[in-house]
Amino acid sequence: MSLVHQFFFGIYPYIAAAIFLFGSLARFEREQYTWKSDSSQMLHRGALRLGNILFHVGILGLFFGHLFGLLTPVAVWDWLGVAHGTKQIVAMVAGGVMGTLCLAGLLILVHRRLTNARISAVTKRGDKLLLVWILATLLLGLSTIGVSTQHMDGHMMVLLMTWAQHIVTLQGDAASLIADAPILFKLHLFMGITLFVIFPFTRLVHVWSGFASVTYLGRAWQLVRPR
Repeated sequence: MSLVHQFFFGIYPYIAAAIFLFGSLARFEREQYTWKSDSSQMLHRGALRLGNILFHVGILGLFFGHLFGLLTPVAVWDWLGVAHGTKQIVAMVAGGVMGTLCLAGLLILVHRRLTNARISAVTKRGDKLLLVWILATLLLGLSTIGVSTQHMDGHMMVLLMTWAQHIVTLQGDAASLIADAPILFKLHLFMGITLFVIFPFTRLVHVWSGFASVTYLGRAWQLVRPR
């Protein structure tokens, strides 16, 4: 196992977590007026509603799917009698469906943002980087489904689950668990971890407000109408 691999998959996740937490706190403390989603609905509505719904349903499904899929102990699945291969199939299907929804919504939003002159003019460099980064991470994630079909025994999935759980429980051998993982998996992991680094410096911080509000999911759609 190389030192580069040890750094990116054994140390870097903790650096990313620190930047994610303390960066978000600093942003909220020092720049509360920038704590927003920067909606462009007033500039141009277009396919915003469709793109937003597809993107948010997809990305929330992916987030919670990864969260529970990776952090639920393997012993729990074994106790429930769910075979590793079966769980892998469920993860591939669910990830494929949610990933496709997210990709469709993201492409709509990217096209709208980059082709409309008014919206493009107010789009910050950080927002463009964020969109490209999420798109690349998503495409890599969808690409891993094809790789997963080549080994349906669930072994690699178990290794990835164990890696994530060892990271969360501060065990120093985490990186060694995925030393032989396919490069697509490693790239997807790196891109996903780096999203937490980018998070505090972009519009993504509005996610905190969404999770903090228990009434968010039942909130009526905000309509902005011209006079």
